[in-house]
Amino acid sequence: MSSISPRPTSRVALVTGGSGFVGRHLIGRLLSDGWRVRALGRSTEALAGVKALGAEPVAGDLVNRASLTQAMEGVEVVFHVAAHFKLWGPMSEFRRINVDGTGNVIEAAERAGVRRVIYVSAAAVVMGRPEPMRGATEAMALQKMAFAPYAASKAEAEEVLLAANGRRAGFSTVAIRPPFIWGPDMPALDHMIETVRKGQFQWVAGGGQALSTCHVDNLCHALILAADCGSGGEAFFVSDGEDTTLKSFLTRLLGSRNVTPKERSVPFGVAWATAGLMGAVWRAFRRKGEPPITRQMLRLIGKDFTIDISRAREELGYVPVISPAEGMRRMRPVDAAATIVTVDQTHLAAAS
Repeated sequence: MSSISPRPTSRVALVTGGSGFVGRHLIGRLLSDGWRVRALGRSTEALAGVKALGAEPVAGDLVNRASLTQAMEGVEVVFHVAAHFKLWGPMSEFRRINVDGTGNVIEAAERAGVRRVIYVSAAAVVMGRPEPMRGATEAMALQKMAFAPYAASKAEAEEVLLAANGRRAGFSTVAIRPPFIWGPDMPALDHMIETVRKGQFQWVAGGGQALSTCHVDNLCHALILAADCGSGGEAFFVSDGEDTTLKSFLTRLLGSRNVTPKERSVPFGVAWATAGLMGAVWRAFRRKGEPPITRQMLRLIGKDFTIDISRAREELGYVPVISPAEGMRRMRPVDAAATIVTVDQTHLAAAS
């Protein structure tokens, strides 16, 4: 266990998942705002990574309550970013990390006297059966579809989190729900490029589905606002404030790496049936890894899904700090001399 040495500072935050995509950016933003930051890590590599960012590494695990309690000593705000994000797998593993792990974070925070826990939830918690959803609001019921273990476990975790609000005097909880998270150094883009070069997929339903997105800088801005706004016990959708379409967004995102998808498409119904068949095969033969296409993935991208961020604007004072256009300009510069690669399709693997 790493020792935690006191240093004079005005505010102390703990970040779970600090070595991940969102966690790295959040640590940088917190430090620039004058916070002292601790970051939880399970491995030597993760601990070294957060230390390099300027955070104080603390060895711990979401399933180890004792390590969590020790990590939170003297902490004012916990930013719970860590999660098990996969598009396939047994529900038991999603629950163990996303639901039980969140419960452990909350219990440890209460014992340590933390003021607020802010949870990175997901916009997908309101996604039910595959149908278009435009302008989704926080008034919509949480959904727990069996074919979507990631979204279902995030919904369960959010329930656990918000139920704990006010359970102890001075203790509050807030959930922030981003859709597709993107930005510089996003690992999902590397995964998409690797997948599309295999030529495995076509655009689902032409790719014209309406889509809300959230640049990582906008998400971090919302998380920090949530540290001080409101009385807690609420969830907030946040986004880039400008909706787009799946095809337009992914074409620009892939274009930042000189990758251009072909104009091929498959009807949603065909893709849904194929994903169901593949899932059955993977389960029956206990195949390792994820199927090439899953119903969880199709639910995330296969139908219109946009969100209304009015509540975050009104109660958190949230306004996106970076536009989609500026965010695209900040992606890895395109080498004009590079060879443009034409690929068949994309595999979306990002929190939604």
